Amino acid sequence: MVPNGFQHINGLGNFPSDWQVKSADCVTTKITKGTTPPKSEIVQDSNIPFLRVNNLSFNGRLNSSSEMLFVSSDAHEGFLARSIAYPDDILMNIVGPPLGKISMLDKQYDSYNMNQAIVIYRTSPEHIDKYYFLKFLTSELAQQWLQSRSKKTSGQQNLTIQLCKELPVPVPPLPEQRKIAKILSTWDKAISTTERLIDNSKQQKKALMQQLLTGKKRLLDDSGRAFKEEWEEVKLGDACSKVTDGAHHSPQSVEVGYPMFSVKDMRPTGFAENTARHISEGDFKALEKQNCKPEINDILIAKDGSILKYCFVVKEEIQGVILSSIALLRPKLNIISPHFIAQYFSQDSVKFFVGKALTSGSGVPRIILKDFKGIHIRIPSLCEQQKIATVLANADQEIELLEQQHADLKQEKKALMQQLLTGKRRVKVEQTDLKAN
Repeated sequence: MVPNGFQHINGLGNFPSDWQVKSADCVTTKITKGTTPPKSEIVQDSNIPFLRVNNLSFNGRLNSSSEMLFVSSDAHEGFLARSIAYPDDILMNIVGPPLGKISMLDKQYDSYNMNQAIVIYRTSPEHIDKYYFLKFLTSELAQQWLQSRSKKTSGQQNLTIQLCKELPVPVPPLPEQRKIAKILSTWDKAISTTERLIDNSKQQKKALMQQLLTGKKRLLDDSGRAFKEEWEEVKLGDACSKVTDGAHHSPQSVEVGYPMFSVKDMRPTGFAENTARHISEGDFKALEKQNCKPEINDILIAKDGSILKYCFVVKEEIQGVILSSIALLRPKLNIISPHFIAQYFSQDSVKFFVGKALTSGSGVPRIILKDFKGIHIRIPSLCEQQKIATVLANADQEIELLEQQHADLKQEKKALMQQLLTGKRRVKVEQTDLKAN
């Protein structure tokens, strides 16, 4: 049932009766896609970016960390002339997965070009505010409409230019569009600020790890004096009572039973039980006897595939078992702190070394456990290990808190966007906004 004061648009939902709903080609002056030039036209001595899907992002801006190619001016003004784009044009990828990468071009370059996996939208300012259109394109509203109509072949998703033109766009009066875009931009700024804080905190933690885990920086002991004891070198196999992995066979799954965890179920601080498959009590008991059930203070490491992507300490009893894709270290607690070792294996330099020197497999890379046991690790006294682990754990908690704030902001913005773009929540347009029109 359509509420009073609203109109229903098939495939999109209900919108205020005083809003118009127009197809994208009615609120733009240009919708087209790019072309791929010969390799000879990709040059270094040019200031004309040639954009690919990797240059787009999900946050409305170009991905500054992705490699950018450049195209010759002859190609740009010749057979690529159709897809010349300018600052304030809005780009969207039409080949995925994933679909939904959308970026507004900035003024860093005078003009741009792109390949055939990207569509250009150039908005008509008398019909639609460019920032409002950008927010709408990134919304779940627009993306569900587009992606539900995409062509899916051989694991690929494709949007046609015609579909991009037919996209229905809710069009409030221009002052209201601008107010909606302004409100959502405020949320975007808060999200971007949180992202920068997360990046800074991660970099600070890396620097701290580099200092603390190598002994370049010494912490204070309980008496307030810097630790002075020499670090010693130990073999991982000597400092652990077990260096092994999980089950090498996979019992039959059951609807209700005990979780059997693999690397796909690992997260930074533990397992996601909702993704794990389950096995019968009999199979669980049998694998428990084979030491496939982790114990408190065990260190679990992603051994196969995403090597060392996850490494965490078991903090509470787990009523489940692990597959062979996960390595299990059982540290001798009188020699090493499990949390210290988990932080040690979280270092980028250690991940790189293990990935290069201690793995096998041409398809899915795997850590070779017998070689892994032979890793030499320099460790301080147990007390200093524990102090180091605590400092780094505090840094992790700060990052986790920021990441949760970031996730909350994104979720709140998503809910607000849904309300604003459907008119369920109307914005108050000030007199100054009307004059801007």
